[in-house]
Amino acid sequence: MRIDRRRFLETAALGAGSLALACNANGTTSGAAGGTGELPDVIRALKPMKDGVVPISEDERKGRIARAQKLMSEQKLDAIFMEGTTSCFYYTAMRWGQSERTFGVVIPANGAICYVAPGFEEDRLREQLKPAFGNEVRVWQEDESPYAVIAGIVKDRGQKHHRIGVEERVRFFIADGIRKAASGAEVVDATPVTAGCRVIKSKAEIALMQRANDVTIAAYKAGLKTMRDGMPQDELQHNIMAGFTALGFPGFVSVQFGKYTALPHGSATPQKLKEGDVVMIDDGVQVEGYASDITRTVVFGKASARQTEVWNKELDAQNAAFKAIKIGAPCEGVDAAARKVITDAGFGPGYKIPGLPHRTGHGIGLDGHEWTNFVKGNTTPIEPGMCFSDEPTIAIPGEFGIRLEDCVYVAEDGPHFFSKQSVAIDKPFAD
Repeated sequence: MRIDRRRFLETAALGAGSLALACNANGTTSGAAGGTGELPDVIRALKPMKDGVVPISEDERKGRIARAQKLMSEQKLDAIFMEGTTSCFYYTAMRWGQSERTFGVVIPANGAICYVAPGFEEDRLREQLKPAFGNEVRVWQEDESPYAVIAGIVKDRGQKHHRIGVEERVRFFIADGIRKAASGAEVVDATPVTAGCRVIKSKAEIALMQRANDVTIAAYKAGLKTMRDGMPQDELQHNIMAGFTALGFPGFVSVQFGKYTALPHGSATPQKLKEGDVVMIDDGVQVEGYASDITRTVVFGKASARQTEVWNKELDAQNAAFKAIKIGAPCEGVDAAARKVITDAGFGPGYKIPGLPHRTGHGIGLDGHEWTNFVKGNTTPIEPGMCFSDEPTIAIPGEFGIRLEDCVYVAEDGPHFFSKQSVAIDKPFAD
């Protein structure tokens, strides 16, 4: 779940059983927003965590292409087409993005993959190509149809089923153009192929996601120590994001204070921290493209009995969801387990608030949100290699919201958290 950035200031420490303000314990002088721009010592002390990061190998990507081709045969597809987005990176180690000019990749059920690009972009494309994943490029000029080029590639690779799959993020005007250009061919959803590959993570992918989670926790730990009375939320956001940078990875964090924590995706309203506010931080970093997504919810100062009671119930719901993650069980059962804890506590029912207004978790990998979800109606069986967030929320409009989010990978022996869960409302980190 996600927002933007800014500045710094002194450190806060865990004291007397709560996150309490510590006045410049390290003797550093910092300005408020609009001041010197120096980062707090606790952020500047962070060191890169890049050692030991192993990128996805060429052999693994080749195996992904082979897997996609096998799935195409099973789905009776002659080829799939994707633009230069995440799935393109997954298979080819290259990102291009999207513009009004069609760029993309055709992976045929048989034969080598082929890239499609505007003629004037060919040289730039070839600079980024990894020959191990194909080096054939077909271009189209400004007065020509890129869709005819795509249809031509599919035809040349052989058409058995006369069905072309388009990846789910291919825009309508491109998919429709392919349909019109590929006379007699049906254009269909390629998600059974792309998700069929991407939803099951390899050990190498899980290792990269583990590092992303470790980095996120390190930045969160440092960032929460910089809280101070009157701090704007974009200052805390800036400190945490500076922590990501110091640790060596790109990232983003959403920060919300007080009643705005009841909005699951936050508020654009400017906020300043005060004693007794609930503080929610959410999101993470990317390592070799693989994402983390962690939420920590604490109280600045001493938590009230009400805040503590709801926080504890949220932890119960997160634990119930985790216990329901069993190989072969339907994904919807995880949502049901968390939601029961929350409704039994008098919230809801269903998606009503006060209560849990969203699904309990989403898939995660190269995209922060991807297949598949812990949500009612999703009977997809849980399999080894799947990765999810575990993040029920208790949202109480006008008061506060509590969300604890840690991501999970499913191994042969069952689920494992990437990050250690929060221990208590005044102990957001297990160590």
